Amino acid sequence: MTAAGHLLDIADLSREDLDAILDLARRPDLAQALSGKGVAMVFEKPSNRTRNSTEMAVVALGGHPVYIVGDEVGIGSRETAEDVVRTLACYHAIVCARVLSHMTLSKMAAALDAAGSSTRVVNLLSDRAHPCQALADVLTLEEHLGPLGGRRLAYVGDSNNVCRSLASAAVMLGMKVAIASPAGYGFDHEEAGAVRRLGVLSGGELFMTDDPREAVSEADAVYTDVWVSMGQEAEGTDRRAAFEGFSVDEELMAGARPGAGVMHCLPAHRGEEISPGVLEGEASWVWRQAENRMHAMRGLLAWMCSAPSGSPDEQGRRS
Repeated sequence: MTAAGHLLDIADLSREDLDAILDLARRPDLAQALSGKGVAMVFEKPSNRTRNSTEMAVVALGGHPVYIVGDEVGIGSRETAEDVVRTLACYHAIVCARVLSHMTLSKMAAALDAAGSSTRVVNLLSDRAHPCQALADVLTLEEHLGPLGGRRLAYVGDSNNVCRSLASAAVMLGMKVAIASPAGYGFDHEEAGAVRRLGVLSGGELFMTDDPREAVSEADAVYTDVWVSMGQEAEGTDRRAAFEGFSVDEELMAGARPGAGVMHCLPAHRGEEISPGVLEGEASWVWRQAENRMHAMRGLLAWMCSAPSGSPDEQGRRS
């Protein structure tokens, strides 16, 4: 975890942190770690799963979630990111934000650190990372596969923010991760190196290819995401052309291990990145994966409240 306890990226966690969060997420009953506390939820981009999973996780821990749409605070137009988060820290123990730019989160965290506040920032999605999705993903993988060391995960599609966080968490847990993306849509050298370094201690590995069949071969689980993400609509025609042949369909899944599962962070575009039969078939872990967004968030928030960089009673009182 970062020194002040923020979670902006999976790389902010140690392997021990990750294991502790997943352990808490598996517990059916957790202490009311957020009792009497507020959690601000700032959404510059809308989301079905992220909003509902976060709100219900806060409620389960006894806290009070406050949903804030981007126009209410106007980050960068009405107020700076720094002013927004220091104001929210007056009322809330944790500020969760789903933002257009990762830099917004960095500014928020830096402003709280400079002010001596123990309020923490959680990344609900940025253009760089989606760590809360990754926590749900590896929780789902462990439920179906057990310990992940040596297991094989294939990701087929755009090496986007979801892919980056997923690969980071998976290699930290010792998985062999193969990513298939068309030329120009994979990790660059620096991104791939950063992911590989996270797997050094656990034996996790990262392999990059432009061949979906090569990635899926012998995989224990196959993951995909939309080809055209929110905000990329203008690129839709070019992206669909580039990703032709990268659909996770019945033919591609035949190359994975028998019993391999299928994952998708949703929303799904049936007939593009995934076939309807695979999404709705027996191999699909997608709906359990969606439910685990809530359980993973419960585990994360409970863990943040018990982490040593500030007690829940102190949070939000020193900004």
